[in-house]
Amino acid sequence: MSTLVRLLGAAVIGLAASATAFAQKPYDGMTLNVASQNDQFAPVMAKMAPAFKDATGITVKVDILSYPELLTKVTADFVAKTKSYDIVTMDNVWAGQFAAGAYTVDLTDWIKRDAGEIDVADIYPVVMNALGNYQGKQVAFPFAGYANVLAYRSDLYAAAGLAPPATMEDLVADAIKLTDPAKHQYGWVANGQKGPAVAQDWMQYNSEMGGSIMGADGKPALNSAANIQSLTVYKKLFDQASPPGAVDYDWGGREESFRQGLVANMQTWSVGAASYDNPEQSKVAGKAAVVLAPPGKGLPRRYGVGGWGLAINADIDAKRQAASWVFVKWITSAAIQKQMALDGSGSYSRKSVLADAELNKKFPFLPVVAESFVNGDGDFRPRIAQYPQIQDILGTAVNAVLVGNADPKAALDDAETKALKLF
Repeated sequence: MSTLVRLLGAAVIGLAASATAFAQKPYDGMTLNVASQNDQFAPVMAKMAPAFKDATGITVKVDILSYPELLTKVTADFVAKTKSYDIVTMDNVWAGQFAAGAYTVDLTDWIKRDAGEIDVADIYPVVMNALGNYQGKQVAFPFAGYANVLAYRSDLYAAAGLAPPATMEDLVADAIKLTDPAKHQYGWVANGQKGPAVAQDWMQYNSEMGGSIMGADGKPALNSAANIQSLTVYKKLFDQASPPGAVDYDWGGREESFRQGLVANMQTWSVGAASYDNPEQSKVAGKAAVVLAPPGKGLPRRYGVGGWGLAINADIDAKRQAASWVFVKWITSAAIQKQMALDGSGSYSRKSVLADAELNKKFPFLPVVAESFVNGDGDFRPRIAQYPQIQDILGTAVNAVLVGNADPKAALDDAETKALKLF
């Protein structure tokens, strides 16, 4: 038996109520189907599946899907009660939608029952809440936590005599200064593609500049003065500092432009950070750094936290739910999370894993992720049942501004009118 299999098998035994029960493999021969977002953790999770089978007898099949395909397929599965998937990766902003539809098992009592095995205190509170808790119900269990960070070209900053940006105003000024189209060098990149990509990226900047999607009354406030100002700045950066074609970039295009050396700054989810210093993936290896996302001048830092939870389909039978919970506890345990990080998952939820010396030596940006989690905001994208529709509305409005079809105020006024109809 390989060292990896022994390690992972030991993790299963450690999480079990008793070693004897697992030796008997009560779920032997069962197959669980997982619908997974195609982020870095997906192939790593699939790679782990054989070790889980060796320890439990349970086969785990991982269906890796794009973001829109995943949401469409799992929602159809829940609504039609076809039970195609036992476990799904849930974007944290889907929590309200999943809770409203009672699509997934409320894990609250199971977490309390198994708290000692799970070591709940080892999970960052913001991650525990943001990646699955909705109004007191744990509709998913935290699996892959991401922090919103700033990746920048340390060589370009040094050559220009600039320090890493401490405020959003610094970032804007630096991005414009470092833009030189004659050298195919641009100061900044973000998602511009119509739909979820541009909506989610703009919401990060909007939060850091003091904006908010929801008002104090619990209704949308899309056309607030702060939101209009942040969208004006977002448009300015696209016009003056982004590479040609960025209005069509989604997450992949944005990340690749940074790795290919086209841009000097990119706010991003920490899941991609490990690739920047990998010469097999990046042309800027040794020239990139990751720091905390900068706030607007005079504003408190608001570190965006997002990522994925694991949710168990409420329609499957009790035995399949129990087997699914065994897998969830196993794949989110400290030992497995560390191994996944070493294998390139790029995602974290546990304090012990982010503090691990071996991981910190390999990934020196981990203290930035840890600080972001300690001071994180998991609600800068509102985790409400109407979120998918609001995201669609903003995805159209923000893109319209970027391509020149509307000004920020008019676009957000129209978006506000549409969003209010949802309430």
